[in-house]
Amino acid sequence: MEQAAAATTLKELHSLDHWRALGETYGLKLVGAVLILLIGLWLAKRVARALDRVLERTHTETTLRGFLRNIAYGAMVVIVILAALQFLGFAPASLFAVLGAAGLGIGLALKDSLSNLVAGLQLIVQSPFRAGDYVQAANVEGTVEQVRVFQTRLRTPDNRVVILPNSLVTAAAITNFTATMKRRIDIATSLTHGDDLAAARSRLLDIARTESRILQEPAPAVLATGLTADNRINIELRAWVRTGDVQQLRSDLTEAVRNGMVELGVGLPATVRDVRVYHHGADGRALDEVLGSQVIGNPGTNTPAG
Repeated sequence: MEQAAAATTLKELHSLDHWRALGETYGLKLVGAVLILLIGLWLAKRVARALDRVLERTHTETTLRGFLRNIAYGAMVVIVILAALQFLGFAPASLFAVLGAAGLGIGLALKDSLSNLVAGLQLIVQSPFRAGDYVQAANVEGTVEQVRVFQTRLRTPDNRVVILPNSLVTAAAITNFTATMKRRIDIATSLTHGDDLAAARSRLLDIARTESRILQEPAPAVLATGLTADNRINIELRAWVRTGDVQQLRSDLTEAVRNGMVELGVGLPATVRDVRVYHHGADGRALDEVLGSQVIGNPGTNTPAG
């Protein structure tokens, strides 16, 4: 009995030693993997920041710089995680097989996100707009604040923030209002056939010449653009201005053109339309005649006069 008890005690001691050894081995590996992960993530951030500074010194566009920084950081994070798992004892081949299977499943589940990713790459490489540009994209107008991997962030003139999926941005026409240094403003008005067209043209050109914000090259022009069904002549003042002056100057020119036409006394009378409403009676008389005759006649019987 004593020998059996001693043998059991020895087995328990060996078992405890075995588990202690396993604990020490895997505990050290776990600590090492955590250290690899922490140090690797710290280094990844430092390298990403260093890359961003280098790209900034080389005057790389802000959107492309941010995208490259994020891609580099993400790639380094994946490498650090693989290194930590390998230190724990996972075989590299098994890790790549798991990553491949997981990538396939994630790709199928996130196909819309992948389309946004591809669209984001397209926006960054082709650069139809940059941060700070005023654009119309996916029927939304605003200033571009940031082009991210999956989304584009716009701020509207009334200070709303709109987040657009990149796939929607690339699927529709993109209008960049600030891509060039100057733009043309068109201010339309109209004249009657009896107005002096030459005097109106001269007044509009005088307005353009006295406005310092209007560029004289290309020169301002006044064109007759069409005839309307209500016997009027459409004319248009066309002037080139700096892109940053467009919004305020369009308002100022509209007011100046209106005042100039008032001073000339041309083009501004309101359109008058004669509307007659007919009574659907047997005699086909106009309604105002019927009502007038009823008022003149006996009010009590609504009988027409004599």
